[in-house]
Amino acid sequence: MTTLDSLTAGAQVGALLPLLTAVVQRPAWSAKAKKVVAVVAALVAGIGTVAANGGWAQFQHGQLTAATLGGVLLASQTSYDLLWKPSKLAPWIETLTTKKAPQQAG
Repeated sequence: MTTLDSLTAGAQVGALLPLLTAVVQRPAWSAKAKKVVAVVAALVAGIGTVAANGGWAQFQHGQLTAATLGGVLLASQTSYDLLWKPSKLAPWIETLTTKKAPQQAG
């Protein structure tokens, strides 16, 4: 696997990651909490991407691993800011997957 392959795989995963992250995030969470979840999700997805594209032995290549992790993180943040947030799709998913509290009788 080359650095370009690593960046490409990371960008592909990262571009869709905000939609998956929106499933667990909640509209009421602070911006900081959402950012922490997004970064952790990107790191986990990056590790999965490295393993899927080169097997566990791929982690011996620090530069390729870092390129993949960076690609996922950069693509996820960029795609969220430029596509998923303005289109309101990610916020809609957050709202859709948030459990509603039962209304109290009264």
